[in-house]
Amino acid sequence: MKKNCENFRYVEKARPCRDLTFKFYKDGRLTIIDNATEEVISPGDLKSDSRDFYVRRRIAFIKSQLTAAQLKYAQKHTG
Repeated sequence: MKKNCENFRYVEKARPCRDLTFKFYKDGRLTIIDNATEEVISPGDLKSDSRDFYVRRRIAFIKSQLTAAQLKYAQKHTG
């Protein structure tokens, strides 16, 4: 069974500290959940440290997707 999304938990350093779950879906969608309130928040509502975490994870996700696409393309054209 393929993973539909990757989940990451992050607790903000600045007060009030929020406990957040980031869900990165394979199709590029993102859901950010405040674990205390169970509310979905947008990337624009993130503070400096949690925004930095989000940006770094998003870049890593994009790099992973690009690498997978390159490997898939290379396999199609070598065999």
